[in-house]
Amino acid sequence: MDNISVSTTDVRIERHANQLSRQLKLLRDKLFPPLSQKTLRTFSSGEAAQMIGVSDGYLRQLSLDGKGPQPDLAQNGRRSYTLGQINELRQYMAKLKPKDALSYQPWRRPGEKLQTVAVTNFKGGSAKTTTTLYLAQYLALAGYRVLAIDLDPQASLSSMLGVQPEFDLSEGDTLYGAIRYDAGRKPLKEIVRKTYFDGLDLVPGNLELMEFEHETPRALNDRQRPGELFFRRVGIAIAEVEADYDIVVIDCPPQLGYLTLGAVCAATSLLITIHPQMVDVASMSQFLLMTSDLLSVVRRAGGDLQHDFIKYVVTRHEPFDAPQSQIVALLRSLFSDDVLTATILKSTAIADVGLTKQTLYEIEKGQVRRSTYDRALESVNAANGEVLAGIHKAWGRA
Repeated sequence: MDNISVSTTDVRIERHANQLSRQLKLLRDKLFPPLSQKTLRTFSSGEAAQMIGVSDGYLRQLSLDGKGPQPDLAQNGRRSYTLGQINELRQYMAKLKPKDALSYQPWRRPGEKLQTVAVTNFKGGSAKTTTTLYLAQYLALAGYRVLAIDLDPQASLSSMLGVQPEFDLSEGDTLYGAIRYDAGRKPLKEIVRKTYFDGLDLVPGNLELMEFEHETPRALNDRQRPGELFFRRVGIAIAEVEADYDIVVIDCPPQLGYLTLGAVCAATSLLITIHPQMVDVASMSQFLLMTSDLLSVVRRAGGDLQHDFIKYVVTRHEPFDAPQSQIVALLRSLFSDDVLTATILKSTAIADVGLTKQTLYEIEKGQVRRSTYDRALESVNAANGEVLAGIHKAWGRA
């Protein structure tokens, strides 16, 4: 027998993790030099006018009159605006025409409660993070003050929003820092960070979030330990920054643990993503049964489970695939209006831009084939528009 030592599994996995981590850092430094930061493209005058709700000619006249933020002027005379400038123009128009202020600056008004949307499904591959990301960016582009919370320890949402969890975060820089049970707990305001997307802030995630899953059973057993029960802690943390936002969007982890239950209890509405494949639908059936059982226990313990709406979002949909069409028809027959009318299409455009950590909202139209871009963006906008309509209904808006 030879003398070659065989590594134990934990040592081997640790070695693989370190090798991959080093390679990712090298790749990151190559693509994103240490001092560089992710930025958002500027928007043409026509795009800005459409987003604000005025004509391009009116926007041009404002610029000529020196009113509002001044756009960047290219050599060919074309004007472009940053998202920050577009939001400044929204505020300018709201003050200029107070009777129409809501159409220009749609922030929630007194009496309209903070809307918290939890996006959940405990099976991977249902495009949960993509759905969360596109919804958060859609709402920010529409002029709302949005907070995205990454509760997934894999932290894909954080990466897409310009934060590298492995390198950019220290202890306590995730939501765990605001919901932990010991003296290390800190206010959520100290954890929230701005993103390159004006109007969209982020509470990033990383593997630290798993500590909440490990600590909660001990906290439940320790009756001497003061503090709120686990299912209230996420909501209490969010309430600390309630005045700063209109809508909170939470990317839940792909398992039905304490973090997910806390997010569901904190939420005012739920989005359940579903890939229209039979194995995914069967998985969702088990997810719903388990969720129902666990939430009934939480409700009896005092958890708030009143949601303004619960919607199923069909994702990665291939409308010309007959089996998928049958499954979508089944979902609609069972859940009726609880299934969004719009489905998010499976698209090479969404997948391709995702490889460079971008979304369709971030790229220039010419970066992908126009017909593919338009079709994918139309499906995403339609689904997000339905979610926003549900939020408006909860606020009592027409």
